[in-house]
Amino acid sequence: MKRIAIDAMGGDHAPKAVVEGVNQALASYNDIEIILYGDETKIREHLTATERVSIVHTDEKINSDDEPAKAIRQKKQASMVLAAKAVKDGEADAVLSAGNTGALLAAGLFVVGRIKGIDRPGLLSTLPSMGGQGFDMLDLGANAESTAKYLHQYAILGSFYAKNVRGVANPRIGLLNNGTEASKGDPLRKETYQLLSEDSTLNFIGNIEARELLNGVADVVVTDGFTGNAVLKTVEGTALSIMGQLKSSINAGGLRAKLGALLLKPSLMTLKQTLDYSDAGGAVLFGLKAPVVKAHGSSDAKSIVSTIRQIRTMLETDVVGQSVQEFSRIEE
Repeated sequence: MKRIAIDAMGGDHAPKAVVEGVNQALASYNDIEIILYGDETKIREHLTATERVSIVHTDEKINSDDEPAKAIRQKKQASMVLAAKAVKDGEADAVLSAGNTGALLAAGLFVVGRIKGIDRPGLLSTLPSMGGQGFDMLDLGANAESTAKYLHQYAILGSFYAKNVRGVANPRIGLLNNGTEASKGDPLRKETYQLLSEDSTLNFIGNIEARELLNGVADVVVTDGFTGNAVLKTVEGTALSIMGQLKSSINAGGLRAKLGALLLKPSLMTLKQTLDYSDAGGAVLFGLKAPVVKAHGSSDAKSIVSTIRQIRTMLETDVVGQSVQEFSRIEE
């Protein structure tokens, strides 16, 4: 049985969206057990599942505007902290939260702990591409500043994730840069390029440009956290803007536009699904001793189900355990 500790109070629509997602996930997967942390009265208002789910009550929670490290130290009974502690104590196998990103990163580092050999865990997420296969990208904001060694480690971690969670046999690793030539970029990008080129265990395809990301040019994209977070927000914003603009144009276009939209409905739905990042699950703080996954703050029940499915796959394939073995080998 795969045991998942969930911060029921994290996110814009908590606990309703979180608990409704848990209800659906428990109905879909009979090999998971959920432990919900938060206000029991509020959780039970939405909880319909009766088996393989338990509640650990706490009135304390970490707010979106709390200073991350300080909140982890001072709010020891917060739902997020208790969920992370459950993994540390062996009571759960993974943590899920849609709450304060910085606090979850701090809880992952200080409570769950990082894998020996990993200097800085990175935030990884699967983003949509036009072909539908998607791509994994890290770091998406765990570390604003990086070294070439960190980026090399992200390439190894990303390759592991793509193989084990997404089933990509030989993931193509791309380094995000301002040009495709090997000589392009600042000192960080040039040094990283050299390290990735010399690692024969990676399928490194070279530098890639941001404009090619959604075309599926690579299966794993490596970058520093500042750049990665900016790209993530741009992709999310672009997807929402495109769908919003289409809807506005159809509504303003009169009867002819509405008839055309009706005929194109299957194609428009396919486009929406292609651009919908919520289907891929949450962002993984990769490089820790257990799966710690951050769902989007605005997650609805559908997004929570997708994230639980993602965690279930991570546990099933033991991607974290394999990462531990790989970095132990590298250290030796």
